[in-house]
Amino acid sequence: MVETTTAIDDEVLRDDRLADPYPYFAQVREADPVRWNERYRAWFVHKHEDVLAALRNPAFSSDRVRPVYADRLTDEQRAARQPTFDVLSHWMVFLDPPEHTRLRQLVQPAFSPKAVARMRPRVEEVVRETLQTLADRDSFDFVKDLAYPIPAIIVAELIGVPAGERDLFKKWSDDILTLVFGAEGSADRRERAQQGLVELTDYLRDMIAKARKQPGDDVISSLVSARDVEPPLSDEEILSTCALLVFGGHETSTNLIANGTRQFLLHPEQMELLKADRALVGTAVEEMLRFDGPSRMEARLLVEDVELRGKRLRAGDNVLLVQSAANRDPDVFENPDTLDITRHPNPHVGFGFGVHHCLGNFLARLEAQVAYLAVIDAMPDLALAGGETWHPTMMSRGMKSMPVVRTGRR
Repeated sequence: MVETTTAIDDEVLRDDRLADPYPYFAQVREADPVRWNERYRAWFVHKHEDVLAALRNPAFSSDRVRPVYADRLTDEQRAARQPTFDVLSHWMVFLDPPEHTRLRQLVQPAFSPKAVARMRPRVEEVVRETLQTLADRDSFDFVKDLAYPIPAIIVAELIGVPAGERDLFKKWSDDILTLVFGAEGSADRRERAQQGLVELTDYLRDMIAKARKQPGDDVISSLVSARDVEPPLSDEEILSTCALLVFGGHETSTNLIANGTRQFLLHPEQMELLKADRALVGTAVEEMLRFDGPSRMEARLLVEDVELRGKRLRAGDNVLLVQSAANRDPDVFENPDTLDITRHPNPHVGFGFGVHHCLGNFLARLEAQVAYLAVIDAMPDLALAGGETWHPTMMSRGMKSMPVVRTGRR
């Protein structure tokens, strides 16, 4: 039994903490920075120094799907969840080197800085066209109508999805995130997530078959035709990697665009700074990643005992590395609870660190930069309408809905 001496309510997904988790994380970071949370049967690590060290330490393994499936489920549960396991067990985010390295090196070129830089004109075009569809609207849902479509269009084009079929991914992704990012509340979330995965993989299986017959200039075709990797990719690995790119390729960017815009609307003085000096957009994105980024925490499974701040963490223990707490650690960041788009340097861990550093980080940064500037240009009268709702997920920080209004049109 693990003893935790500090009396703190450990329900991370309380409604008030979904809306604003930072006071709670600050309380725990100060009182008990390496804390056993009995509610979630996991260690929560809150200090920047400790999170960074864990992300560098192979004892904190990302390979957590296969051990759970093999060791912690009944035969009946394993049979019921087989379709989910068949996909997630090949996701590179749930693998350690060398398997992770082998898969990542095949898709890395599509998300390299040079490749992303070549995409800027298309990203700017997509943002401009998406904003144009909202030009005559007095109010709209910023997430549904703007923050989601922009990265969804871009990643669909990267993968090779026909334009008319992109919206198929929204429901599938929403169902999948309830499982991958650790949601509470819905009794049937596993079943819905599995159904979403099955439907997504069935769709991608057809795309892969078409790419074999007629390769194009897209990521699916490059995976299908890969010859210089040993051992060669199996069909299951190709399918799972494509599913990961569809899911991960828009979720992070959607949340970065929406969360960041919300913070600009809550801090108009920071928006005025960006209007006055558009060159600040790069540091603005970094500050949004730190201050209210799309990733709240990363999950790991210990493969050997580790001692951290006087606590003994045992092999087999689950660990959650709380990026949202680390990114506001006063030992690293001056005035950590103040939004400052001029902040530099900014050693946040919003995209993780090390071998699992977010594959699409350059693309997400580009999409957010273009979106922030375009929104303040096209909609200077934008304001929050109130009533934002948040996904009840452990690992991600993102909104289901963000109603906004154009105040100049009232």
